[in-house]
Amino acid sequence: MFWYRKSLLFSLLCLFVCSTMVLSQLSSTQNDTMVSLYESLKGSSVPWDINKQPNPCSWKGISCNSTSSSITGISVSEFSLSSSDFLPIVCKLDSLQMLDVSNNRFASIPVEFIRDCGKIDGLKRLDFSKNRLVGKLPKFDGFVGLEFLDLSYNSLSGNISLELEGLVGLKRLNLSFNDFTGSLPTQLGNSKVLEELQVSMNRFDGIIPEGIIDYRNVRLLVLSQNNLAGSIPDKIGELSKLEVLILSSNKLTGEIPKSLSNITTLLRFAADQNQFFGLIPSDITKFLKILDLSYNLLDGSIPSDILSPQNLQAVDLSNNRLKGSISTTNMSRSLISLRLGSNQLDGKIPASFEGLKNLMYLELDSNNFTESIPVELGSCQSLALLDLSQNGLTGALPGELGNLKSLQVLKLQSNRLTGEIPDEITQLLNLSTLDFSWNSLIGSIPPSISRLRKLTSINLQGNHLSGSVPDSLANMTTLMELQLGKNQLSGYIPKMPPNLQIALNLSSNLFKGPIPKNLDELSWLEVLDLSNNNFSGEIPEFLTRLKSLTRLILTNNSLSGVIPNFASFVNLETSGNKITKSNTSPASEDEEGSLVEVNMKVFMGAFLFFFFYFIFWFVFLGSKRRNLYLRGKNSRFFRI
Repeated sequence: MFWYRKSLLFSLLCLFVCSTMVLSQLSSTQNDTMVSLYESLKGSSVPWDINKQPNPCSWKGISCNSTSSSITGISVSEFSLSSSDFLPIVCKLDSLQMLDVSNNRFASIPVEFIRDCGKIDGLKRLDFSKNRLVGKLPKFDGFVGLEFLDLSYNSLSGNISLELEGLVGLKRLNLSFNDFTGSLPTQLGNSKVLEELQVSMNRFDGIIPEGIIDYRNVRLLVLSQNNLAGSIPDKIGELSKLEVLILSSNKLTGEIPKSLSNITTLLRFAADQNQFFGLIPSDITKFLKILDLSYNLLDGSIPSDILSPQNLQAVDLSNNRLKGSISTTNMSRSLISLRLGSNQLDGKIPASFEGLKNLMYLELDSNNFTESIPVELGSCQSLALLDLSQNGLTGALPGELGNLKSLQVLKLQSNRLTGEIPDEITQLLNLSTLDFSWNSLIGSIPPSISRLRKLTSINLQGNHLSGSVPDSLANMTTLMELQLGKNQLSGYIPKMPPNLQIALNLSSNLFKGPIPKNLDELSWLEVLDLSNNNFSGEIPEFLTRLKSLTRLILTNNSLSGVIPNFASFVNLETSGNKITKSNTSPASEDEEGSLVEVNMKVFMGAFLFFFFYFIFWFVFLGSKRRNLYLRGKNSRFFRI
């Protein structure tokens, strides 16, 4: 009995497996279609092999339903296909739900594809992005089930009128990075189910149509980098599901609508690089995480509550006409980026930055801030960029800035800072850019600055620094620019970092003696400025061997002798010295061409002179001798 039951169970299991295998096979029509598709793409880079994998459901990029009885998706993305002739074949698969042909090199969509695939009611997703499509947008007749259409990153052009009106189920449309012109399309399906619209980087003009408000389900609206003008529709606040609104880089004007603060779902609003004017509405950041209104004409003061919402992460109001001070009440502890540069803000930089543990970018440059740098900034442990340049800040550099272990860029130039450079600054081991130029700093350059092994640029010019240049600078192998001009530095000039490339500026200091030989290793250096010192002796020959040098400034020193032969592309400035130009300086290409031309003219002139001279003597003397000969026949004095 036991063996009988076991045998029966085994038989039933075999029957189930066999029936499943039968149900899992593609229909003959679908299988033949896939074979035709394989043959049409044979020889391309599509990695299908019907001999090794006879079942199309196992091919890369092919999706089938749960029983593998029908094809539901085809993706040939990034297969370097240049011909789209195969596309009508896929329209024979009436079970198709998704087609992804992005990242190829198609120039057109076949008419047959639009005609035949438009009849597949279950087709939901079409992705033609990142190809080379040209011409007008095709009219999508049918496609009643299409929910996603991506034609971005192509070269489609012309106006859009009714080409998309039949897409009644469309939820996501991306036409970005093309060359469309005319007004924004408003006929995007009659069911108004659109959730995402992206049309950035085109040439759409005109106004933002009021009809956009009819798409009450829209969550993402990206209209940036076009030529849109006019104002934002006042009713935009009625888009109650809107999460992201990007209007950057257009020609929009008017005031920022107050109704935006009513959209409880709005997380990101960017309207930078337009011509908006007026006041920033209060409560604009009530629900936002990211706000960017930079590069506009906004004026007035910054609303006192703008930095308070605790979900707020980034605010950029730079390059406007904002006045007044920064509110010090309840700054968001979630703040990551705050950019307020290039305005007319004044007062003291608030101490309330203390405790902003997530703040990474703080730009308050090009304003009218005064008084000292708050020591509380040293508690912003995540700061990677701190720019307080071009203000009226006074006092000493706070040593607490040395606590900013993540800092990569520190810009404090063009203020009125005094005192010495604190040693704590040399604890910023991740620093790549250090700019303290055009202040009133005194003392010497800390030798421990060489600890900052990631520095690529040091700018200390325009201060009152004294003493010598530290020998340890030679160890800073990543340094590409060193600006020490207009100080009171003196003494021995040490060996410089070998990778200096952009510039070495030692001008307007107290250096004297010969130009040091240890500069001969700066083979990558492009600009060398030694002007306004007291260097003496001759201009050394080794400077002519700095092959990357394009500008050498030696003005107002005590140099003498003859200028060596520099390459013709070197812009050499030597006024204010007692030197003479070399008579053997190499000619430039133009000069060489001129010399060749002059030599040719001299040669041709000499040739013509001797040619005519020869003819003259041949004709003139020949005739004279003949006359003498004739007369000499009768003269006894005639001599040949």
